[in-house]
Amino acid sequence: MKIAFISDIHGNAHALEQVLADIKQKQVDLIYVLGDLCYRGPEPKRSLDLVRALNTEVIKGNADEWVVRGVREGEVPEKALAMMNRERDWTVFHLDPADVDYLKQLPSELHLSIEGVKIHAFHATPHSLFDIIAPGVDDATLQSSLMSAADSQIYVYAHIHKPYIRYLQGKVIINTGSVGLPFDGLPMASYATVEITAAGIRTAIERVHTDVESVVRQYEESRYPNAAMMTNVLRNGSV
Repeated sequence: MKIAFISDIHGNAHALEQVLADIKQKQVDLIYVLGDLCYRGPEPKRSLDLVRALNTEVIKGNADEWVVRGVREGEVPEKALAMMNRERDWTVFHLDPADVDYLKQLPSELHLSIEGVKIHAFHATPHSLFDIIAPGVDDATLQSSLMSAADSQIYVYAHIHKPYIRYLQGKVIINTGSVGLPFDGLPMASYATVEITAAGIRTAIERVHTDVESVVRQYEESRYPNAAMMTNVLRNGSV
């Protein structure tokens, strides 16, 4: 059984299509989506439609929460608050009310049992859509922040846009990275796979080439309100 975990699409429908094509080529059996579907990219509606067409389990990310109710003071740096709410308003304008309702009702975590392997999946932490758990934190922080479901064998999260795999006390922690906006200096889409076989469990971070300049043109042609910053992030794979 091969499982793909994708997340942080951020309205980059082109990158999502490339990832889904890669997933199909790798003959993945199941796909799960860990949030941040449509905010901060040039194609929010098409990104959301592609996710919904998967007919799979999807959870909410912080950016989905922002689409629903706006970005609040204290959640981002003060100097970014007004611009991020302009981006949020632009995104909502390009969605249907039913799309916003869909985002509102998304659950915040998944407890999966697949061929006897228990997997706990969430966006940022099991208790927050916003907390940041970086790749290099110490083992104690990793355990207290991410591993509250003690019976799970694999923990999968997203949010930080920096993919990694770590092993702790015989268990696996995976960050998927980002489909639409990688932050690790490599401007390629990222997702994670878990393969469960009779011999054991294999995990991997997958990277996929995308046409970055095509998406840059989409930001510019759509008159996205923060196009200059977002295209710089996209080109460099970092903030």
